[in-house]
Amino acid sequence: MIPKYIDIHSHVNFKAFDVDRDEVIRRALESGTWMINVGTQIDTSKSAVELAEKYEEGVYAIIGLHPIHTHASYHDEDELGKGNKEFSSRGEIFNKEVYRKLLEDKKAGGKIVGIGECGLDYYRCTPESISKQKEAFKSQIELAKEFNLPLMLHVRNSEKKSTPPDRALLNEGNFNAYADTLEILKQHPGVRGNMHFFAGDLQVAKSFLDLGFTLSFTGVITFTHDYDEIIRNTPLDMIMSETDSPYVAPVPHRGKRNEPFYVKEVVKKIAEIKNLTESEVAKAIITNAKRVFTF
Repeated sequence: MIPKYIDIHSHVNFKAFDVDRDEVIRRALESGTWMINVGTQIDTSKSAVELAEKYEEGVYAIIGLHPIHTHASYHDEDELGKGNKEFSSRGEIFNKEVYRKLLEDKKAGGKIVGIGECGLDYYRCTPESISKQKEAFKSQIELAKEFNLPLMLHVRNSEKKSTPPDRALLNEGNFNAYADTLEILKQHPGVRGNMHFFAGDLQVAKSFLDLGFTLSFTGVITFTHDYDEIIRNTPLDMIMSETDSPYVAPVPHRGKRNEPFYVKEVVKKIAEIKNLTESEVAKAIITNAKRVFTF
């Protein structure tokens, strides 16, 4: 079956969907919407794989360690559930062997299609936490190359922003996660993947595109024009659609829990911005996803 839409980054494996997870997935699949559920640490990575294996078609998994979970971080009940604060208090040291075993056990079925979400998140950071993030990121790049899998990147700047390549500002604590991510990726030629929830400027977008990374956009584009120029200037064969469920639901569902079924609103908006038909954009995104994630 060829899907009509694809949500290349969702978290239906999160606790936010415990009550109606199968219903949410069924609603998406019945509408012709496929999804990739993304892990953020070992538990959510395992649950993403379990979900993918439960469905014969249309549900896939990406496994990895989110940068904010490499150190003590805030607790998100949508992700980990109420009362489950043990993880957020200790953080996770990326154990390549544990993730490798998960890949070796499950990769044969073709349901694990990438590594991540991994990268650098400087929104709340210290020099020590940045060091841990970089170490985990590099290990996940190595694992992706070992298994010939793409990366699902998560990158977020600090509250203070600098424009690469002005490295002097970084020494003053004005951290730029995009600049550092690009620097690390350039040290690993041949690695490929997608830049999830892209929120950089046009210059940064072009830098990732030059490395062969696609850019994915969320429901945020349905209620702000901040990314219109980037979408207009990104080739259609380098664009992806995502929800980042359960977060940032698009208009007309804003304020509700997000879900993969709503990704069609993102596709509609991309088509509007690029002055193309929805069908043309939807088909291109499916082609892009199959090329990058090889499912």
